[in-house]
Amino acid sequence: GERDAGKGLEMRKLVLSGFLASEEIYINQLEALLLPMKPLKATATTSQPVLTLQQIETIFYKIQDIYEIHKEFYDSLCPKVQQWDSNVTMGHLFQKLASQLGVYKAFVDNYKIALETAEKCSQSNYQFQKISEELKVKGPKDSKESHTSVTMEALLYKPIDRVTRSTLVLHDLLKHTPADHPDYPLLQDALRISQNFLSSINEDIDPRRTAVTTPKGETRQLVKDGFLVELSEGSRKLRHVFLFTDVLLCAKLKKTAVGKHQQYDCKWYVPLADLVFPSPEESEHCPQVHVIPDHELEDMKMKISAIKSEVQKEKANKGQSRAIERLKKKMFENEFWLLLNSPAIPFRIHNRNGKSYLFLLSSDYERSEWREAIQRLQKKDLQAFVLSSVELQVLTGSCFKLRTVHNIPVTSNKDDDESPGLYGFLHVIVHSAKGFKQSANLYCTLEVDSFGYFVSKAKTRVFRDTTEPQWNEEFEIELEGSQSLRILCYEKCYDKTKLNKDNNEIVDKIMGKGQIQLDPQAVQTKNWHMDVIEMNGIKVEFSMKFTSRDMSLKRTPSKKQTGVFGVKISVVTKRERSKVPYIVRQCIEEVEKRGIEEVGIYRISGVATDIQALKAVFDANNKDILVMLSDMDINAIAGTLKLYFRELPEPLLTDRLYPAFMEGIALSDPAAKENCMMHLLRSLPDPNLITFLFLLEHLKRVAEKEPINKMSLHNLATVFGPTLLRPSEGENKVHLTLASDIWSHDVMAQVQVLLYYLQHPPISFTELKRNTLYFSTDV
Repeated sequence: GERDAGKGLEMRKLVLSGFLASEEIYINQLEALLLPMKPLKATATTSQPVLTLQQIETIFYKIQDIYEIHKEFYDSLCPKVQQWDSNVTMGHLFQKLASQLGVYKAFVDNYKIALETAEKCSQSNYQFQKISEELKVKGPKDSKESHTSVTMEALLYKPIDRVTRSTLVLHDLLKHTPADHPDYPLLQDALRISQNFLSSINEDIDPRRTAVTTPKGETRQLVKDGFLVELSEGSRKLRHVFLFTDVLLCAKLKKTAVGKHQQYDCKWYVPLADLVFPSPEESEHCPQVHVIPDHELEDMKMKISAIKSEVQKEKANKGQSRAIERLKKKMFENEFWLLLNSPAIPFRIHNRNGKSYLFLLSSDYERSEWREAIQRLQKKDLQAFVLSSVELQVLTGSCFKLRTVHNIPVTSNKDDDESPGLYGFLHVIVHSAKGFKQSANLYCTLEVDSFGYFVSKAKTRVFRDTTEPQWNEEFEIELEGSQSLRILCYEKCYDKTKLNKDNNEIVDKIMGKGQIQLDPQAVQTKNWHMDVIEMNGIKVEFSMKFTSRDMSLKRTPSKKQTGVFGVKISVVTKRERSKVPYIVRQCIEEVEKRGIEEVGIYRISGVATDIQALKAVFDANNKDILVMLSDMDINAIAGTLKLYFRELPEPLLTDRLYPAFMEGIALSDPAAKENCMMHLLRSLPDPNLITFLFLLEHLKRVAEKEPINKMSLHNLATVFGPTLLRPSEGENKVHLTLASDIWSHDVMAQVQVLLYYLQHPPISFTELKRNTLYFSTDV
């Protein structure tokens, strides 16, 4: 009990310290807003006023009062947090703050008029425009930055933001305050007042949603906006696309000087009355999409993960902010490259009057959201039109104020206090679906967000001619900072005329789609968690569970000595009187017979239930193995081989040699590296070495078919490296400061080790054993 109380006390202090730091920033922002008010008032009564007293009153309405309330609150709370112990109470301060929310109500009611007045004044008065474009906000006491420049418009939005922030803090404080603590009822009261206040103002608040009016006086509202990659004149460009009630506008953010008001530049627009989606047949003459090879994308992800861990290290060692900024800039550039180059699903827009445009998306879910939003608007009676240059300017000008998506979707744009998402493996079983009106051939795909954008990670088999498909398929999905899971349900299209040459064109019809948040608390349990996603009348049932990186790498030494999974490789080869385990030989033979030209062999996961069935048959040494292998989906056989290596009680390249492999691959002198890497192979036990060389030759044969199966040596090394080579449990424990970072750094080296041997001229067992002439130093 005492320990919990101590932890609660510590947590409250952490919450309050964070809140105080942001309160200080907020007070500085209010101060910056008030700074020009006095001189403006002084000139108002002279012969050359910048603004009238009425205008000043409107723009700065209630700011002084809000400032005083928060200054008093800050000055009272600060000493309490500095002398923090179990006797300190501060609930009354929050209760008092909440009781003064009436001032905020007055501010909110006036907010729209304040903004409009400020905008009108800055258009008609150059002096005021200069003032309102660059207000100087003083930096926090202990920061190196002395000032930052912020626009008046941005500062006027801060009080609205603040109420939400203090409500969240009250939530956090209550979570860690014991119910019998004198602060508890006071904080509860403050939270109740704040929440009631928030819900009362939310209706009249969001100014960014206000409609733009066209010069004809019709209201034109922003329905949806977001970043998309456009293929323009053969190169990929990031665009911000805005969908209004009657027009789709494609814009890019102009480069502006620091502190200047940012503006959009319109690249093109299509009135919705003229917009059509070309069918796959019509789009045959469209430009073919140049797809970046997978291994380049994988390389970039590795780079980003490595930079992430450097940033964490710098932060942990209280590194210089300059160094951290430099790393963050590098990370942003790499993430931006990834965002531009990974999308490959075409989304084509055609203007009836001639021109076609092509976007590339990484998620079919998003493509269908854009398409549906446009089609909904097209049901209304729309007029075609042409915008004059002034009208276009007004519309593009409004984009900046109205946009709802402010940041390019990359993880480096996240604030430090935002959730970093989950790293590890999500196991999902897609059970079944019901609610279809007529029978069809149905399948599902699963998407998760990784590195900031969504990608498709798994696909069930097609269940033919049914209204109640029963897939019951399990998938293991790797998560890289993921926060959501999406499920899409498709009807398979077998119509030959629609199947188009462009292999990324998805012509199957989406029957429904839905998404859920991956809540770290809820997901991280050992047990399966069953759920249902409802999508326009269809219900899809699925279960999921999550294992974090460090958990999924734990090898559980098997007590059993029968069977092959989880049993030492030396035991199995001795029992079978073989040099290479039977399971390895059989799976490889089958893959070479009929899977060597399969696109994504070893990368695409097989159905988990099939893999479990094969595992059971191999473990029982069943006579029907060969029959079963010849009938089984080839991805399941590839998956069984990977699972066998993953479940070995010790990785194939052994725990003992792991540190030496890591050092060997880091050597820069080619001769020293060659000497070391060959010596390490020679140090492996015979069954491990012979099996490794056998697998190596197989993977080289798979990579020879890369033009067809799209699996390069690098791709194969990425799949198998971390399975054959892993730090032992003891090593792992020392490192787990930030599982995701250590992981990324190690994985890069593990991939490099396997790649080294894959790119090496053929290595034979007898040659290796004969050449012990190298200076054999003990490892």
